[in-house]
Amino acid sequence: MPDPSLLADLALYLLLGGLAGFLAGLLGIGGGLVVVAALAWLLPGRGIPAPVLMQVALATALAGIVFTAASSTRAHWRRGAVRWPLVAWLAPGLLLGAAGGAVLATWLPSRLLAALVAGYCLLSAWQLALGGARPAAAAAHEVGRLLLALAGPVIGGVSAIVGIGGGSMTVPLLVWRGVAPVQAVATSAACGLAIAVSAAASYALAPPPAGLALPAHMLGHVYWPAALAVAASSMLTAPAGARLAHRLPAMLLRRVFAGFLLFIAALMALAALRH
Repeated sequence: MPDPSLLADLALYLLLGGLAGFLAGLLGIGGGLVVVAALAWLLPGRGIPAPVLMQVALATALAGIVFTAASSTRAHWRRGAVRWPLVAWLAPGLLLGAAGGAVLATWLPSRLLAALVAGYCLLSAWQLALGGARPAAAAAHEVGRLLLALAGPVIGGVSAIVGIGGGSMTVPLLVWRGVAPVQAVATSAACGLAIAVSAAASYALAPPPAGLALPAHMLGHVYWPAALAVAASSMLTAPAGARLAHRLPAMLLRRVFAGFLLFIAALMALAALRH
């Protein structure tokens, strides 16, 4: 007979994945922070020891975001909203930064990082909600190719360390540089796929510390039952979020995203205070 607690956890993983997928489609965010926070409470019950709990939560969330971002990117691509030249300039830095961030995650002070991300989210929310829109940028050189190349490693590194697809940084950057909000969301989804693949692979390849008793179904720091459940439900809900994003007015989308950034800032501030 299946373990009732495991079945309950599976239901929660599916619910989390559904929320993550919808947010990925709507806002270019994979809901990674919400998933990470929930996994931090759920995974100890599955035998994940405290010394690697946050690393496993981050790695598992990012593994799920791979599928979330892929589904969201496909939905936006079919509507012609992904600005692929911008992705091309961001992607190399995103891949390198995400790989490096995953390696650094085992020793970087989490309180300082949480406080910095919370502050960044507050500033980004203010700019999105109150800042004026720039004229639409039609090409990568108008957005700033050097800026994109330099921003990639930062976005990738921070995203890998806090377990997100980078939308909370990529979308405000692109909107600030004149990209239409719905195109910024779509482009961010494609960037999130690059981040998640690189970071999840790095976490999976990094062996946990020797001597720790870990449960079955682990690959490096990734707990696959949770990752696959999150991925399965997120792929179903991401297209619904993408469809809604294409129906919302641009300013409303900016304000919805600003509100979500405030929520992220609150989560990060609480995380900083807990440590």
